[in-house]
Amino acid sequence: MVEVVVLGVLAVAAATLGGALAGRPAAPFQEAVRLLTVQRRVTATSDRLLTRIGVISLPVAAALAALVVPFGGRAAVGSSVGVVWFNAMEVVAWASVWLAGWGVNSAYALAGGYRFLAQGLAYELPHMFALITAALAAHSLDLRAIAAAQDGLWFAVWMPVAFAVYLVSALAMTFWGPFGHSVGADLAGGAIAELSGPDRLVFLAGRYGLLAVAAAVAVPLFLGGGAGPLLPGWLWSLLKTCAVLALLVWTRGRMPVLRMDRFMAAAWTVLIPVVLLQMLVVGIVVV
Repeated sequence: MVEVVVLGVLAVAAATLGGALAGRPAAPFQEAVRLLTVQRRVTATSDRLLTRIGVISLPVAAALAALVVPFGGRAAVGSSVGVVWFNAMEVVAWASVWLAGWGVNSAYALAGGYRFLAQGLAYELPHMFALITAALAAHSLDLRAIAAAQDGLWFAVWMPVAFAVYLVSALAMTFWGPFGHSVGADLAGGAIAELSGPDRLVFLAGRYGLLAVAAAVAVPLFLGGGAGPLLPGWLWSLLKTCAVLALLVWTRGRMPVLRMDRFMAAAWTVLIPVVLLQMLVVGIVVV
């Protein structure tokens, strides 16, 4: 369970870094304290059960996904289908955002939930193809085996398209940066428009947790896991995760938020063809 705790700490670090890049390093902690003291806002005829399920299931999905992430060859749960498990927890995140937007009975929140579903349908296929490409090269769905298969050459080097598509889909999965349309200002916050107090804090914590897990999974998939000179494997995994996480956090506020129709068009007409071509090349090389 140490891995889950480490990724929780990284989620806090990501929030701190995001605040620092915005010129307010203490803002996340101040906001957390404020939300803990704010009373929950309840809209008329809202479904409190569905809303609470949506709010709580997001950090739970992030924590469960973290169980199969290896640090230096060791994972909390040594699963032979870690790639599938990670992808399944990502789908739980879809339900989390949708339920949070649906349950509060608000037009803005509902529209935000629909936006995320549309975004999910667009990014999920290229995301899965990127995961499958790494698994195909290693002949395994075990994240530890995939990391071990990169001895001497990281997958990010000879399958850069799959790595780039994975990073893009990681941003879309966490509705972060250029893919934050589902919680956009034009919808007064979208799926989280009516969330307040502890509910909003838990939901946002789950979002940062999911971002940290997505960064951590990129390491065994494409960056050689814990491989590296001098330092122990777990430390190399941690340093690589921090580097990927910093890159993902940096995109917020540095890139414009894409309109949903443009992202969907790019996903179907650009991302899917290029990652399929990458998978074909990898298949020819390794089979």
